[in-house]
Amino acid sequence: MELVGKVEAVLDDQALMEALNSTPVVDGQGQDLWRADHDVDGWARKHGGHGGEEERRWLRSARDALQAVESGAAAESRLRRVLAGARRTPEPSAAGIVWHLDVAPERRLAVELVLAWADVKERMPGRLRPCENPECRLFLLDRSRANTARWCSMKTCGNRLKARRHQARTRETPRPD
Repeated sequence: MELVGKVEAVLDDQALMEALNSTPVVDGQGQDLWRADHDVDGWARKHGGHGGEEERRWLRSARDALQAVESGAAAESRLRRVLAGARRTPEPSAAGIVWHLDVAPERRLAVELVLAWADVKERMPGRLRPCENPECRLFLLDRSRANTARWCSMKTCGNRLKARRHQARTRETPRPD
C-alpha cells in the first residue's frame, strides 16, 4: 500500500495569524483585507485552496468566529457550523500515523483554520490573544519566554499606549510653583 503523497496539508501558525489579522484598523478605520473576493482567493490558493464563492464564505465565517472567540465573545455555534461533519481519520505510514481530513473541498481550508487555532491553543496555552490597544483589532502570538507581550507591535500600539500613559501622568502631576 503506497501512502506517500497522502499527507494532509495543515495550516501553520503564520497562516492562522494572517487570517486573524486580516481586519486591521488603519488610520482609525476598520479594514477587511478579505473583503475583495480576489484577496481571499489569493490567500486560499497560497494555502492549497482553490478559491471560489463557497470556499470564501467558509473562510470568512471561520475567521470571524475565531476572532470573536479570541476577543471573548461566544462563537461556539459558529465554530460548530464550520466543523460540522468534518472527520480526521488516521492511516499508518512508514513515518507513523498520517491524519487525513475528510470534509467537503470548499470547507477544507476553513476547517484547517479552526484546527490550526486549536493546535496553537493546545501547544501554546495563553499565548494567542488580542492586542491590548483598544483601538487595534489585531492579535498576537506571544513567543516570549515570560509570556508578557501585550501589543501586536511595540513600534505602533506599544509606543502609542506608553506615550498616552506618560502624557496622562504628566497632566496629573502638579507642577511645582
